[in-house]
Parts: sequence; structure tokens; C-alpha cells
Amino acid sequence: MDERTKIAIVGAGRVGSTLAYTLAGAGIAREIVLIDDDVQRAEGEAMDIAHGAPFHAPVRVGAAGLAATAGASVTVIAAGVAQQPGESRPALLQRNTAVLASIVPRVAHCNPDGLLLIATNPVDALTWVALRLSGLPASRVFGSGTVLDTARLRSELAAHYAVDGRNVHAYVLGEHGDSEFVAWSTATLANVPLDKFCRLTGMCCDARDMAAIEGRVRNAAYEIIRRKGATNFAIAVALTRIIEAVVRDQASVLTVSTLVDGHYGIRDVCLSLPAVIDRSGVRQVIPVPLSSEETESLVRSAAAIRATLGPQAASPGMAG
Repeated sequence: MDERTKIAIVGAGRVGSTLAYTLAGAGIAREIVLIDDDVQRAEGEAMDIAHGAPFHAPVRVGAAGLAATAGASVTVIAAGVAQQPGESRPALLQRNTAVLASIVPRVAHCNPDGLLLIATNPVDALTWVALRLSGLPASRVFGSGTVLDTARLRSELAAHYAVDGRNVHAYVLGEHGDSEFVAWSTATLANVPLDKFCRLTGMCCDARDMAAIEGRVRNAAYEIIRRKGATNFAIAVALTRIIEAVVRDQASVLTVSTLVDGHYGIRDVCLSLPAVIDRSGVRQVIPVPLSSEETESLVRSAAAIRATLGPQAASPGMAG
């Protein structure tokens, strides 16, 4: 880790503040800056987190304005409004596009060499919006995508097979939302395809199990929000993992939301596919082999994201 590594977080709400807390204890950054329109909220969160610094690796935690994004390795955009009951995703997108329009161009101006990591929902559509607002290369603007959904899937499979989740390799692809899907054909456990693992061990995951697992993964956020009002802990860990891959130049394969321009016949939309993440950002998208049904699911997911974007895609000033 570079001794000067700085991470800026725009938005000091539940996700932003939990991310700052998680990062502080992870030893990834030497400086964390919280930025929010509610200056006192950002200052209070920064003070509270900073007081725990003697218990882990040294890190400076403070609050500042958008100009403080200058020099940050990664600027995380966690600012935005929450979806209201009955509100459509296009309506939510419109409101959060306005939020990003007040943030992203200023961040890109203050920190033209840094990376932008979008966490605000709907994350795929807003990653596309942020890419165009920033004027930065596509490799340096990406979203949290289905990194968390993939972790939820691996957790479910680990519980089903009673194994360590770190030995489960399976992806949730497409939209971070209702059209996401599990790429079952690529799933392995101990480097063994799931169907073969079942034959070897007698521990089976039949079609009914697979459908139930996929449903729980897809609906996890709804269930958590119904119980506690928001999700914040697991997404903070997921964002921390992405930031770690960047800061430590790990070349990790993560399902971030990134611009797809030709893979599987899909163009000019941001969605989640396995991608190599290192200090440069998204180094390469990996077009993993998918079954014909999974490819159709990916195409439908891309269409769903475009439907969410709607007129946004043709708005003046958004092309580039």
C-alpha cells in the first residue's frame, strides 16, 4: 500500500459511513475523507470512526468538501435518495441522476486521475450516467454491481453444501436488481462443477434447490430492508473488497458493473460480468462461457437496464 493512499467517500449516510468504518479497520488506506451536504453529519461520523484508530493500523479520518477528492485513489459515490414505496426505478434514476450531476463533474475536475466507484442505486444505470458525466475512460468508472449479490450466492451455496464459502466459485451476472441471474453453468466447488460435485459427494442441489437459492439471493435486499430499513454492512464489505483490489493492485476477478461494448452482442450499457480489477480500474472484462439460456438472460438484463435509463440515454450532454 502506498503510504499516501487516500479514499474519498461522497455520502455519509448508512452506506458511506459504514464503508468508512470498514475501511478504517481494513488497513487499506492511510487517509479516508467523508463528504456530505450535511457537513455536521460527515464531521460527526468522521470523529466517531477516528476515535477507534488506536485499535488498528494508523489511518486519518476526516470530513471535507468535494475538493478533497483531489489525489484520492478511489472516490466512492454513495450519495443519493432512497427509493420510495411505489416509486419506479426510472423515477428513482431521474432523482439520483440529479444528485450525481451535482457531484461527478466536480470530482472528475478535482481528481482527473482517480477512479470512480458508484454505489448509489440503481447502480448499473447510474454507472452509465456517471461515465458520461465524468468524461473519464470507461476503465476508471465502474459500479459495485453484483459483487454483493455474488457474495450472497456463495454464502447460500456454502450453507447448502456445508463448506467454506471461500471454496465456492459462482457468479451473479447482469443487473444488480430484479433481472439478475445466476450463471449456474460456471459454478464450481473445490474447482469441481456443481453437478459433478453432487455425483462425487452425494450432496445434491437439484432444480428446486437452485431456484430457491437464486430467489433468496435476488430478494435478499428486500428482506433486509423490510426488517431493518436499509442494507449497509455487507455492501460496505463488498465495496472494501473492490477498493482493496485497486489499492493493492491485486488483479482480482470481481463482478463489478462496467461498460459492456460488444460482449455477447451487448453494447453501450453498464452491467456486471467478471472483470479483472487492479490499480488501473477495470483492466479487462472476461466473457465467460454461458449457456444459451444464460446468454438470453444477460441480454434481457441489459434490456431491463436500458428501460430504466429510458430518455436518460438520449438526454443532451449525456453523450460522450
